[in-house]
Amino acid sequence: MEKKPSPGVLAALDAAKTQWYHFTAVVIAGMGFFTDAYDLFCISLVTKLLGRIYYTDPNSPKPGSLPPNVAAAVNGVALCGTLVGQLFFGWLGDKLGRKKVYGMTLAIMVFSSIASGLSFGRNPAGVIATLCFFRFWLGFGIGGDYPLSATIMSEYANKKTRGAFIAAVFAMQGLGILCGGIVALIVSSAFDHALNAPPYSANRAASLPPQADYVWRIILMFGAIPAALTYYWRMKMPETARYTALVAKNEKQAREDMAKVLADVKQLEEVKVEKVGAVSEASGDKFGLFSREFLKRHGLHLLATTSTWFLLDIAYYSQNLFQKDIFTAIHWIPPAATMNAIHEVFKVARAQTIIALCGTVPGYWVTVALIDKMGRKKIQLLGFCGMTVSMCVLAIWYNYWLRHYVGFLVFYGLTFFFANFGPNATTFVVPAEIFPARLRSTCHGISAAAGKAGAIVGAFGFLYASQSKDPAKVDKGYSPGIGMQNSLFVMAVINALGIGFTLLVPESNGKSLEELSGENEAEEQAGTAGDDASAARDDSPV
Repeated sequence: MEKKPSPGVLAALDAAKTQWYHFTAVVIAGMGFFTDAYDLFCISLVTKLLGRIYYTDPNSPKPGSLPPNVAAAVNGVALCGTLVGQLFFGWLGDKLGRKKVYGMTLAIMVFSSIASGLSFGRNPAGVIATLCFFRFWLGFGIGGDYPLSATIMSEYANKKTRGAFIAAVFAMQGLGILCGGIVALIVSSAFDHALNAPPYSANRAASLPPQADYVWRIILMFGAIPAALTYYWRMKMPETARYTALVAKNEKQAREDMAKVLADVKQLEEVKVEKVGAVSEASGDKFGLFSREFLKRHGLHLLATTSTWFLLDIAYYSQNLFQKDIFTAIHWIPPAATMNAIHEVFKVARAQTIIALCGTVPGYWVTVALIDKMGRKKIQLLGFCGMTVSMCVLAIWYNYWLRHYVGFLVFYGLTFFFANFGPNATTFVVPAEIFPARLRSTCHGISAAAGKAGAIVGAFGFLYASQSKDPAKVDKGYSPGIGMQNSLFVMAVINALGIGFTLLVPESNGKSLEELSGENEAEEQAGTAGDDASAARDDSPV
């Protein structure tokens, strides 16, 4: 009976059973995303507080708020840093290896989180400028986590459950958003009770206690804790065998890296390592990122991943970063003048925590459960459709929802559910699967950076567009805007465009990374060449 040929390293990774190390990798990589989400979105919990502390007019009884340009800077500067970090670390991950770069991102995040909470200055402008400086570098570290975490998880996983594991890493983002709300609730509640101040007070001294300055600093600095706890374990992770096999072209190291991942030693002994060298040599550096060959093979793929991520993040980040403004517009959060500053943080945090718990977090984990059954493309289409319908319902009956905010919150929560059971997860998964190993981290970084460009558009654009058209506010320096209702219509149109661009996305479900990227062609050529050489040796005279 003819013996079947031993599998190569790449085939063995694809066929490997799901084991404990896969779950460990999800936690290690996922804790980075937990921290990313906490750091990016916790700023929305404290911007109202920053306005009351640093921009309250001493001659006015009304609590202050951040001017539009300052609010845009505070909310958007971390996104600018994230965009730069995604491009830089994505490129570096392909040049130096995933593991060598992976720890740098956490170190930057830990330092910048602490520094953000210690922001200083002689005047309000100085404090805000320092805060923006450190939040830019915080975003820079966060940006590196996107391409590196996605690429590492995709290259560790088998093809049967690859989508679920990559999505599970990203789903930690939802827990980070939820944790941000919970931390803000605990901190604000603790200070509120310690001061024993009435929640509602018209008295100026009672409405802005000096301890309020500690609240926002503690909330921002807390993000350093999960990042610091994860650093040691991230440094212990081995390089992915796919990188050492296809990019570094180190056969011995590929086997050693694989041994750290596969618990089944017998399975590892059967792996034919010689095939790795042949595949690596055959695949070679056929084409670069800016070559015609890349444009021919993957140009449409890159257009699909960048455009869908860009459109999604315009709507997603504008919703997340400005929830407090939306909740105030529908009167779910009382006017600032009726609350002390710390109690207002509590109200904002409670509202965002409820939305995260009921809409955001469930959406992520439904994706994890179904992505390898339904496929990436179907989930992304369903998500964009759900977001479009929900936004249209909110916009068309906006005046009705102003009097019935519970109904508004139901549909608003549905937009978050369909974002996360949809494009917010799949736009992260697909770029980690469809590009060649030597360009995988770079292309994921480009795709993610396009998303952050959309987030910047959403953060700056929504702030100005949604402002009231009240002439009295315009006279005080506010942009006239188009109003909240029209802003919701604009986001519905953006989501509808996402449906169209999703049609360009290839379905990667159930296929190996090499099959998706075209690298299996090189493997087949290498195998054919090896068989021909073996046949020639057998036919040669003794």
